[in-house]
Amino acid sequence: MTPKPAVTGVVKDEVRVRYPAGKQPALTLPNGDRRTVQSLLNIRTRMKFGDFVWNDDGVAPGAVWVRIDLSRQMLSVFRAGQEIGSAVILYGTDGKPTPTGVFPVLEKAERHSSNLYDAEMPYMLRLTNDGVAIHASNVRFGAATHGCIGVPIEFARLLFAQVKRGDLVAIVAAGT
Repeated sequence: MTPKPAVTGVVKDEVRVRYPAGKQPALTLPNGDRRTVQSLLNIRTRMKFGDFVWNDDGVAPGAVWVRIDLSRQMLSVFRAGQEIGSAVILYGTDGKPTPTGVFPVLEKAERHSSNLYDAEMPYMLRLTNDGVAIHASNVRFGAATHGCIGVPIEFARLLFAQVKRGDLVAIVAAGT
């Protein structure tokens, strides 16, 4: 027996969970803005460090934004209201935490090296003037960053190709 969807009209297929018009959920950003979600990726297994899913097949061009959930250690990429990518992330430690809030992408660099930590930061998307960025990293259990968001390298490459300067990144605090 197939369980009934929580929202009438929700369609689950191999790739997406699609919400009908008028029943689409909205995600609240740390600044109070709300973003409507038309579909989510249908990820049916528990993701672990280094895992990601990317599928933008059939998703129209449109506004891109990113949501980072520190409590779940997950990053989701949305285009035209549809989730096109999701990845397990690394983030900052207690001594050098990742800031929360809504940040525009200030700068992009395919190849970047941190002058503060002498570390390579491939596919860097700068979020703050003091160096916090999303970038490729070796995402593994027990690792952390100096406040940045680390994502698997292939995911970082795909994200870098989607995001442009000015696109918004919402970082939601752990425990909220």
